[in-house]
Amino acid sequence: MIALTRPRVALLAATVPVVAASIWVLRHVNPNLPGNPLPPCAFHALTGFWCPGCGMTRALHALIHGDVLLAFHMNPLGMLMLPALPAMLFWSWGWQPRVLQPVMRWLMDPRVWLAVIPAYWLLRNLPWAPFSWMAPPG
Repeated sequence: MIALTRPRVALLAATVPVVAASIWVLRHVNPNLPGNPLPPCAFHALTGFWCPGCGMTRALHALIHGDVLLAFHMNPLGMLMLPALPAMLFWSWGWQPRVLQPVMRWLMDPRVWLAVIPAYWLLRNLPWAPFSWMAPPG
């Protein structure tokens, strides 16, 4: 059972308008077009390498427009983690269904992320297939 403390309710209440505004922006602004008002990745602009978050704006844009395959093509790890993030938050707040315990034990272990994120970062910058498929086009 989730204990809804004041800070948690405030966090959820603040999240709703931010998510709604983000959805509205991504419905009306195409991050794939040159000259769009959305900021590019500073790391990619400075180095030419893809960071773990590169392609997330374009992935969310594709997802909001119903193109799940394109969203996965833009940032596969981000799309895999999208449903896990709320589950991880609620798990840390005390909502711990028994059926999710094996998966959440893995997801909530920081050692996993200390291995997965740097590995993903490195592999998506390798110039040959299948690793180059993890990099967003363009």
